[in-house]
Amino acid sequence: MFTLAHFSKVYALYSSDIAFTLMIVLISVALLAVISITLSAVITLSPCRPIVRMLGFLYRLPLFIPFIVAAQMMRTFLAKNGLMNNTLVATDLLTPMETVSWLGWKGIIITFVWKQLAFATLLICGAMASLEQSQMLAARNLGASRPRILFDIILPQVLPAIGVALVLSTVTMMSVLSVPLMIGVGTPTMMTVDMAFRVNSYGDYGVANALGVVSLLICGVLSWFYLRHSLQQKGGE
Repeated sequence: MFTLAHFSKVYALYSSDIAFTLMIVLISVALLAVISITLSAVITLSPCRPIVRMLGFLYRLPLFIPFIVAAQMMRTFLAKNGLMNNTLVATDLLTPMETVSWLGWKGIIITFVWKQLAFATLLICGAMASLEQSQMLAARNLGASRPRILFDIILPQVLPAIGVALVLSTVTMMSVLSVPLMIGVGTPTMMTVDMAFRVNSYGDYGVANALGVVSLLICGVLSWFYLRHSLQQKGGE
């Protein structure tokens, strides 16, 4: 039987978690866009091939690592007594009393961005590599700088690839359970953790399903904006 009571309970109990989830995903996607576009531009435009090869190797590292493994790695790395802080203490950059834990919302964002960076960069870099090199050569011959080539020639042509990478990354972040469960610290938390809690603790599939519908609507709205922009762009062409 269809009822809105479950959605009412979701609003009463988990509205702050929904807002927290949106904040985490939007910040992660924004950082992912900036970093992946920058990496792709360096790989495409840099004349220093050793740097390009090194970046090409480094950004692919997280590609085949499962999220649960990435979460455990980041938990070990970002904890107050983790690898990062121990390294900073060992090099006398911090004292043990000055170290802080990066677990929580900051750790979730770092994990999401690092894990999805390989996927997003691979798509964007591939789109940039497929462009006609004659356009960039002509721009260089006319005195255009690399930043101008990037913003005026490359980015307008690879916007569809950027959109696909960011939309798919958004859907992935919205669906991951292991990262907020292992790196999050209490409340608020992400919606996937709430869904698992309702099912495992109460057997409450109704509220869990309502949370799933809210998650689906959020992804649907973001996808709609992307598809609308893409159709407008194709219509303009």
